[in-house]
Amino acid sequence: MDIASNPHSVEEIFKDYNSRRNAIVRALTYGKFPPLCMFICEKREREGERSRERDVDEFYSLCDPEKENLCLYGHPNETWEVTLPAEEVPPELPEPALGINFARDGMNRRDWLSLVAVHTDSWLLSVAYYFGARLNRNERKRLFSLINDLPTVFEVVTERKPINKPSVDTGSKSRISSTKRSSEGQAKSNQRLNDESYAEEDDEHGETFCGSCGGNYSADEFWIGCDICERWYHGKCVKITPVKAESIKQYKCPACSTKKGRQ
Repeated sequence: MDIASNPHSVEEIFKDYNSRRNAIVRALTYGKFPPLCMFICEKREREGERSRERDVDEFYSLCDPEKENLCLYGHPNETWEVTLPAEEVPPELPEPALGINFARDGMNRRDWLSLVAVHTDSWLLSVAYYFGARLNRNERKRLFSLINDLPTVFEVVTERKPINKPSVDTGSKSRISSTKRSSEGQAKSNQRLNDESYAEEDDEHGETFCGSCGGNYSADEFWIGCDICERWYHGKCVKITPVKAESIKQYKCPACSTKKGRQ
């Protein structure tokens, strides 16, 4: 079961998260450590601890499908454990995915480890925010920022590199406005959004969705904004090209054009 830990500050909770994460990474991976974990690997090798490759082999063998529902725990002392879930209800901490052993023999080994990694990422976040429930708004954002700077366990296991998308924590659409038209026929500036309240910034998260297809913003696509309803659209969804948009003084989306025609 989980080793006692009761962090309170952002730094303490992040340290707890990182220690549990390091333990899980050791259990689910083998081969070279990524740069972030290299110093931990070298330190353990000097101290004669078991190698990373042996960790994953041991983890795999412990997850026998013939056994009962098993869980993978990462502890704040950077050790991992495969065991049964807590018996007390409710448990002292959020519980990791139950029964990870049952799917082991029915899947490719790498795919199974990746699946466990995804569930473990979810568990690590739930534990961190269980401890962070009493933090204030800014502290929770700082905690998430620290966590988000690290690769997820899934990214480490699958050896995927994190993709840096346009920043959304400033609440500013200026990062994407270079491909969008404003009512003056130019890209919307970030002044308006900089003047928005902190609450509105938090709610928007910089996310933009096409008013036609509902798709997320993508930096490699042309978008245009309706000057009536202020919704954004993929140019391809409303059949507007960047060249055509330059000659439009005031753009009205199909929905707004239809409304005016009915009046």
